[in-house]
Amino acid sequence: MAGIKKFIENAGWPRIIIGLFLFSLFIMAPFVRVRIDASVSDTLVRFGMNGVMVLAMVPMIVSGCGLNFGLPLGIIAGLLGAVTSIEIGIPGIPGVLIAMTISLPIAVVLGWGYGLLLNRVKGSEMMIATYVGFSSVAFMCIMWLVLPYKSSNMVWGYAGKGLRTTIAVEGFWHQAISDIGSFSIGQFFYVPTGMFLFFALLCWFMWVFMRTRTGTAMTTVGSNPEYARASGVNIDRMRTLSVILSTVLGAIGIIVYQQSFGFVQLYMGPFYMAFPAVSAILIGGASVHRASILNVIIGTLLFQGILTMTPSVINSMIQTDMSEVIRIIVSNGMILYALTRTVKVK
Repeated sequence: MAGIKKFIENAGWPRIIIGLFLFSLFIMAPFVRVRIDASVSDTLVRFGMNGVMVLAMVPMIVSGCGLNFGLPLGIIAGLLGAVTSIEIGIPGIPGVLIAMTISLPIAVVLGWGYGLLLNRVKGSEMMIATYVGFSSVAFMCIMWLVLPYKSSNMVWGYAGKGLRTTIAVEGFWHQAISDIGSFSIGQFFYVPTGMFLFFALLCWFMWVFMRTRTGTAMTTVGSNPEYARASGVNIDRMRTLSVILSTVLGAIGIIVYQQSFGFVQLYMGPFYMAFPAVSAILIGGASVHRASILNVIIGTLLFQGILTMTPSVINSMIQTDMSEVIRIIVSNGMILYALTRTVKVK
């Protein structure tokens, strides 16, 4: 009994309820003719696709900068790297590496400027971050039309310039990371081993970094800034470093997402991508002041699992195709719920 009570206390009722709801969906699936193997496979793929962008939340949270609603800055850096890689035309893993290599310095510069801004508005970081995220996407809607890309795979055919809304990566680096060591069981169950290994590698790097002297100083800045200042830690520098790291992970994360999804989505595509990432880590047990790798893993699994299973099960139950409507309702419902949890600090 004591063990159960301790488990409930550590996990928290919100995560237990969400986990039980997800489990009940998997139980119901066979009875409404939804394939379990396909559903589990879809959940795993979505977990791998979104994991890095959820991981990008950790540095800013532990440094006291709050939830990174400015994640679209990192995503924009990743998109610039992706379209430049397609313009160059190198396929496979080299193409992915080129996209990441191009995106990293852009993400560092954007993260540095973003960090300087957040240091000027301490206490209002999340509000400013939301504005930065939205305004940067709006600005790039103009830039995607005027940037000098020429590849016929990307520009509007009738005009010969301006990038399309959606650009296929098929023939370039579609599933280049996912297919490394991947395997299938039957017709419907696919395991993107390479994507999991890449996510695990980044999680390991983050875990190691947070235990270095710099990572410890960053955590101290977030948990006790007065003690950090008395210890000689440059608070603004640590905060800026955390923002840069978060922006870089956002750039890498969107490239991982694109190579699995099969398309680069420009213009308004990145507009709301920060909200699912923020919601996932909050559902996983993080707060506005504390986050861990375990929160990332649990939250991404729960969020993406429910987002995958709920439309499939409900569609089969009511015998109609309303998957996108249901997905929007469920996604926004979880986002709203997760954001209400920010007022509680464990």
